[in-house]
Amino acid sequence: MVLRAFLMAVLALAVPALARADAFDNYTNPILAKVPGSKSADKITKLTPELMVQNSRALPGITATFIVVKTNDNRYARLLVQPARQKISEKDSVPIVLIERYVTFREGEEKTVTASGQNVRLFGDFRFNLDIGQVVPAKVSADLRVVITKDDYYLETVDKAEMYLVTKHLAEANPPKTDKLVVGAQFVPRYFNGEYKLYDDGRRSGTLKLKVLENSDVAGFYYSDKDGQKYDVTGKVSSTPAHQINFRINYPRAIQDFTGYLFTGDGRVIAGTSRLQNHETGFYAVRSE
Repeated sequence: MVLRAFLMAVLALAVPALARADAFDNYTNPILAKVPGSKSADKITKLTPELMVQNSRALPGITATFIVVKTNDNRYARLLVQPARQKISEKDSVPIVLIERYVTFREGEEKTVTASGQNVRLFGDFRFNLDIGQVVPAKVSADLRVVITKDDYYLETVDKAEMYLVTKHLAEANPPKTDKLVVGAQFVPRYFNGEYKLYDDGRRSGTLKLKVLENSDVAGFYYSDKDGQKYDVTGKVSSTPAHQINFRINYPRAIQDFTGYLFTGDGRVIAGTSRLQNHETGFYAVRSE
């Protein structure tokens, strides 16, 4: 009871500050695979500063150019890029392409990440390999390269890599709309249904999707924020008390058990304890709205 009261107090402070995913994060691997055939994207080999400026607001709420790259290893990557200049002395600066964020997905997976990063500065003649997330020398395979000419500079593809300039936000990347949960006087198991942002001991986080079956069994998935890997979730909603849930995340080499309690006032948060390899900690999960 003491631990549960402590978790509720922590949540009162933590929940308002939780970060929300933006439009860039909603472009998972299956959606990126649709970009080459979309009317909202143009296949290009060179991305100039002019094109970056003209298409810097294709994604809602983001001021950067959104491109999708199919790498030489046939993986899809999403990038936010901008034209910029890097100061090299008090009087001089050189043009660069700034990669604000990039994510490369494992082929055949929904969210599993092979490489990711942010604030990568590409100078003239720099080559970037998206499969390993590194600037590489000429002898190593690359997907993108910055070229500086006498009058201009641009980002271009290398070898068989393909680049697509997204000119309009794809409707497929919009989160599905769900009805807002209204908790009635009698608590029922279906109130647990939905998607949550799970925070475990300040060490792990991810997206938790729960579905309560007719016999009160629980099925679902957990997507790790670390690498996007997907794991099966199983469990059971308790009959007494009705707002208690027991579920487990099935990792390849371990099982993590959770016992949580859904807020009976608004159904917005599950809070409780978890156990992984005999180590008990606290967790909370905030419903995505």
